[in-house]
Amino acid sequence: MNTYRRGWTLRRRVLALLAVVGVLLVGLAVAEAVVAAKNRSYTDAVLTRTGPLRVQGQELLNALLDQETGIRGYAVSGNRADLAPYEQGVRQERDVAATIADLSRDYPAVAGALRTAQQQAADWRRTVAEPVIATTGSSGTAAGQALITAQARQEFDQIRASVGDLQAAILAEREKGARDIERTGNMLVMLLIVAAVVVVLAGTLMLLSLERMVIRPLTGLAQQVREVAAGDYQHHIAGTGPPEFRRLADDVDVMRQKIAKDLAEVRAARENIEWVNSQLQKQAEELTRSNRDLEQFAYVASHDLQEPLRKVASFCQLLQRRYAGQLDERADQYIAFAVDGAQRMQRLINDLLAFSRIGRLTTGFVDVDLNRVMGDVASQTEPGRQYADAELTWGELPVIRGEEPLLTNLLVNLVSNSVKFRRPDVTPKVRVSARLVDAEWEITCEDNGIGIEPEFADKIFVIFQRLHAKDAYPGTGIGLAIVKKIVEYHGGRVWVDTDRAEGTAIRFTLPARPEDVEAAKAAEAGPAAATGADAPAGPDGDATVTPEGDAPAGSDGDATAAPDGDGTATTADDDAASRPAGDTGPADRPIPVGRQPGGTQDEDPPGGPPGHGTTGGTKEGVG
Repeated sequence: MNTYRRGWTLRRRVLALLAVVGVLLVGLAVAEAVVAAKNRSYTDAVLTRTGPLRVQGQELLNALLDQETGIRGYAVSGNRADLAPYEQGVRQERDVAATIADLSRDYPAVAGALRTAQQQAADWRRTVAEPVIATTGSSGTAAGQALITAQARQEFDQIRASVGDLQAAILAEREKGARDIERTGNMLVMLLIVAAVVVVLAGTLMLLSLERMVIRPLTGLAQQVREVAAGDYQHHIAGTGPPEFRRLADDVDVMRQKIAKDLAEVRAARENIEWVNSQLQKQAEELTRSNRDLEQFAYVASHDLQEPLRKVASFCQLLQRRYAGQLDERADQYIAFAVDGAQRMQRLINDLLAFSRIGRLTTGFVDVDLNRVMGDVASQTEPGRQYADAELTWGELPVIRGEEPLLTNLLVNLVSNSVKFRRPDVTPKVRVSARLVDAEWEITCEDNGIGIEPEFADKIFVIFQRLHAKDAYPGTGIGLAIVKKIVEYHGGRVWVDTDRAEGTAIRFTLPARPEDVEAAKAAEAGPAAATGADAPAGPDGDATVTPEGDAPAGSDGDATAAPDGDGTATTADDDAASRPAGDTGPADRPIPVGRQPGGTQDEDPPGGPPGHGTTGGTKEGVG
């Protein structure tokens, strides 16, 4: 508890516990090592010293017995050969005594008993054995036998007793060594038991400490976190246990406060969004009503408003035809102004209606073959091209997901613009081509017309924006705005290629079908890619070849739109261009469409007579 109040960290507590247990285990290990060394020393002494000492003690007794036997035999027979056991026993006694002396260096009692036995053996040889040998050799066997008396036997028995004392001393040392071995072995067992008890106590203490210092605080913290997760975001999270857990609880509580604050902001934002959604719902309802009003207005504009305009234009034209030359020149000019104003108002209404209908009156996206669409475009623009002696070509074009009427209107506007904004001294040439760029088809309409300055490249796509006076190039200035709206409705983008020195190139993109993209990738990985063919693949795998001579160009933005649903032609006047058609390879032979040799540039003056623009219910000729 004192350590807890001092704020011991969990790491410090665990390290302290491990240090104490480690010191105890190291002490026990050292003690076990010392006891084991002693046990090994005692075992070695028993095996290598006391055991051999007992054998040598018996060998010493045998050597002494051989000496006595040899003396007795010689005294009986007087034969010097019978002294061999005596002499061998003396030598054996000397060797065995040396061995016993070496083995008994650490055993004083054994060494003392050995010295006593050696001294008595030496005295026996000096007082008994040597006189018997000398007497028998000089006086005969009877004299020798007379020296072997009871006293001599008693002296040898004393030698035996000394050797017995030596054996007893050796046995005592052996038993002492055995007791030491047993004692150190018991100590080793006790130390191992103590070490096991220390490990068990340390493990128990560690578990109890983990329960108290880790599991309980974490369980309490988890319970509080679950309460917060259940929705009680105002519940204060308090930590217990070591400082790390208290700090963790504080951090979690700070996170809870931040989450509660963010949730309050989210609730406020949701309420605000709900209010905004209600306002948007109201605005949507108002827009729905407004759209219905606009639908009604469009219906009125396309029918009711055009009827008086047609009547004004018709009667003004009747006045012009019937009274031409009968009134003064100023009256003819006023009538011409009235006819032109009525016709321009009619074109404006039709173009605005066409612009407003894009993306609103939809028939749904289908697969549209642009090659077939270009055939319709060629038919719709044929009068204008015939009048201007223009040439229209196109390469292999892809199949696009879109609305065919809108795509037709798009290309009609671009081709009509290219024909309209031509140079008076150059035969108009218009070319439409396509190439696959990543997952989009990039389609280009290029011509050899008057071109567009780079600073006007974005202005031409704005509705009613014109770069030329209407007496130079007639139109309403809405054609390229229609083009841009159609392209964006199909998910693409449109721009003017400003890197041209002559003519105009308007490029736009349309999303490619997935199967066309996969086919293009397969073609790049196939033999065509291996031969180094760089041209982008068309929808059928043919390379799309664009004419040479790309350069910036521009016009003021007028084009001719396709006729609307009520049979009234719509005129759109936006800038478009395409570069002149050049030579192409055999894989992409241009398709010539109706170059009409009969027309000349002089037939289409900038301020031509009425009837070169939009008339009644006929298709407009581009002029």
